[in-house]
Amino acid sequence: MKSTGVVRRVDDLGRIVIPKEIRRTLRIRDGESLEIFVDREMIALKKFSKMTDMDEISKQLVDIVNSVTGQSVFITDRDNFIAASGNLKKKYINKPISKQLELIMKDRSIVSEKSVHSIEFLDSEVAEYAYVISPVIMNGDAIGLVLIVSEQSIGQVEEKMADVVSKFLGKHIEE
Repeated sequence: MKSTGVVRRVDDLGRIVIPKEIRRTLRIRDGESLEIFVDREMIALKKFSKMTDMDEISKQLVDIVNSVTGQSVFITDRDNFIAASGNLKKKYINKPISKQLELIMKDRSIVSEKSVHSIEFLDSEVAEYAYVISPVIMNGDAIGLVLIVSEQSIGQVEEKMADVVSKFLGKHIEE
């Protein structure tokens, strides 16, 4: 763990302010939850994501969809690619999602390009893929994405699979 050099006082209600630069760098949004960890005399804060609770199921789902479709499959939380399967797995797993994917998530509707088009999955890195992107919705909030990606084309099977997986994850997390 590296020091930021930032020192903050705890106010009379036990609050501290996380500097704007750090919030921006770590993509911490207003109203977002942080998980608190304690180790001896150290307190660590980590962005909380309900999708990380789905880690094992997400990995199984991407493997199953990949075996059925033969396409690369990804699941993201609000910030990162958290599960992947297929030939593009190493390129994207555990990397931060692009602003373009954040906007798709915010829009909360399925986006599909059946033939190869330009898209940014990672910031400042344009790729050429056919794809379907389906947001994971929990209690009306978009908390992640399901992506099925092809280097040639996407069909109705992939569109339905992405929709089913995203709805399954959203319902499973709500319970």
